[in-house]
Amino acid sequence: MTTPASRSPWPLGPREFHWLWYFAVIAEERSLRRAAERLFLSEPPLSRQLRALEDRLGFALFHRHSRGLALTAEGERVLAAVRPLLDLQERVFGELAQLSAPAPVTALGLTTAVEQGVFSALEEELRAAAGASLRLVRAPSPRLLRDVLCGRLDAAVVALPLEIPAPPEGFSVTPLGHAEQLLAVLPEGWPVCRGLREGRGLSLRELSGLPLFWFRREENPAWFDHVLGVFRLAGFAPRLLEEAPEHDVLLARIARGEAMGLFPASFAAIRREGVRFAPLEEGPLLTLRLGLVADGRSFRPGALGEAVFRCLGRGANPAPPAS
Repeated sequence: MTTPASRSPWPLGPREFHWLWYFAVIAEERSLRRAAERLFLSEPPLSRQLRALEDRLGFALFHRHSRGLALTAEGERVLAAVRPLLDLQERVFGELAQLSAPAPVTALGLTTAVEQGVFSALEEELRAAAGASLRLVRAPSPRLLRDVLCGRLDAAVVALPLEIPAPPEGFSVTPLGHAEQLLAVLPEGWPVCRGLREGRGLSLRELSGLPLFWFRREENPAWFDHVLGVFRLAGFAPRLLEEAPEHDVLLARIARGEAMGLFPASFAAIRREGVRFAPLEEGPLLTLRLGLVADGRSFRPGALGEAVFRCLGRGANPAPPAS
């Protein structure tokens, strides 16, 4: 039988709120030891806190017996009285945690296959809408594709065609309206540039036998095989040299006369001394189209997708993933 503690003249106040929390945990566990473990306390201080609460209330809250603790009738009434307060505390703390949590960051990839000014309007719109919750990653399209498939990016704007091995269920490739033909990028000192009028097109056959900076097939087999097929049809047999991944380095080497290059048309906006850009008669066959790739299991385009479509256009039909 528990002897009621002497009643104290001082009522409970906000500073004693933790006593009520400790009491509720003890009531749930029916054991000081288990409650102390749950509260990351040792038993003696927890027992003292419980005794202080009982002294302040003026009655015992538990019957103590060999199997643990059992609530007294008064303890049952106190637990019923404090439960709404503790539930409110949990709800308030949960809402505060949501308010203080950082906004989720959306990671979007942008291909370096085209000149980055192409994305200026898109970047401005996305930054205005998302601010610090947006992370932009610039890389070649095959690397962006791998990052989307691995979950390191939410989505990416890539250059198509692009080989996509074993895409997961829900993975999508949506063609965009933005497309660019390849231009011949020539050292200005080459004889073929003499008398070349601004805007005049060249045929690939006129450039046959000249050195060409080009990428390795394993970097993008789909695009590599397509372009080499066009080369064969046009009777174009260049001497292939491995290109540098950085376009500024590549343009510098072209300006030095080491070889020519084939660049998407947007790069003509770069005015570099010693380099000539010329359209190709085979340009319609050598066209890159931008596309939005995303894994639908973890990404819903929403406002981001609409911004991409608004700034880069929307293709007529979704492209099936390449096998």
